[in-house]
Amino acid sequence: MMEAGIGIPLSPGAEDSSGWTSLYEEWRRLGIDEAVETHSGEGRSWLRLAGSRAHDWMPGFDTLGLAAKLNLNVSINEDDLLREIWLTLLNCPVVLEFPSPEELMAAVRVRRNIVRNARRTRLNFNLDAIERPQDCWRYSEDTGFVLIPGSPLIPSLVKASQPEEGGQWYSFSCYRATEYVILLAIAEEAREHNPELLRQLQAQWEKKAVQSGRFHDVFMHELGTLEEPLPIHYYVPGDRAWFRNPDPHSSDVPGFEGSWVFYLGGGMFANFWKADRPFSLLSKCLEIHHWRDGAVRDEHGRLQMDEAIVEQLVARTLADSEATARIFARMHRLRDAQGVYAEGGCMDATREAPKFVLAPHSDLIRALQAL
Repeated sequence: MMEAGIGIPLSPGAEDSSGWTSLYEEWRRLGIDEAVETHSGEGRSWLRLAGSRAHDWMPGFDTLGLAAKLNLNVSINEDDLLREIWLTLLNCPVVLEFPSPEELMAAVRVRRNIVRNARRTRLNFNLDAIERPQDCWRYSEDTGFVLIPGSPLIPSLVKASQPEEGGQWYSFSCYRATEYVILLAIAEEAREHNPELLRQLQAQWEKKAVQSGRFHDVFMHELGTLEEPLPIHYYVPGDRAWFRNPDPHSSDVPGFEGSWVFYLGGGMFANFWKADRPFSLLSKCLEIHHWRDGAVRDEHGRLQMDEAIVEQLVARTLADSEATARIFARMHRLRDAQGVYAEGGCMDATREAPKFVLAPHSDLIRALQAL
């Protein structure tokens, strides 16, 4: 059995099915077919990067420099984004199991949707404000934000998270923002390939929002653990990732315990608050480090974050190569366990991506019906 890549169950004649044909056609269309190695065994077809490409393109499973090595412009060219998604998935350090080639292709499309929507997301960071577009959303403490009957889910999510030029930016936490991006990406895929799932999502968000830990349980699959972490630089475009604040003082500021982001490809991470300034790994580490300097008390003695101080100190650090290297070395470590503040940095051991979305393999409908 392979130690890395993708596994898909085989049934008699499966490799001649339309799903497999579509898979091969997509690889040829993107010009990556010669980079894919396939073989069958133990009732499965195994897919991975061919030859020395894994080592040459992603040494040590480091995917952050892949786009630069292959001259992929993932922020402009959607096919380049798809190429990076495929190549990084095919070099997964643990075997990714998919029930069918169709489900694998759906997972790639959902990741593309996540990146596309994360790039367009523009929000204000505010844990206290309760606001969404009033013509399609309403709020109660019992339900969270739910759809006003007659408001379709996809346009309502877009309106809340992707304001038009000059329009209002609504207030979110970073975690809630990731939920909207993921939900929108799944709904867009369901609209094209699983209308019943979209109907169920619409019905659910008309009665009660699925959020926080329950959202994770219903929608997300997590890869890696603190005991068996993923390689520190292994990211696939569309991954949801967490950067932990390793400072015990500033992590007491509500909303600054850490930062939830999406990997956009090309070595960059989403910035919901300044969408035109996505984070590199370095800039994200420096920002979180300087949260300790921006934690201040307001006139009522409450701990707050002065983000202007943080921005100024990040710029000052970037102008000092020695300070940059020192701080990055401290932050660029796997995080400590929950509740522990010792020698760990801000890097997480896991990545998250949506579960299967197509019938008959998706358990999302059953999970929604059980809520």
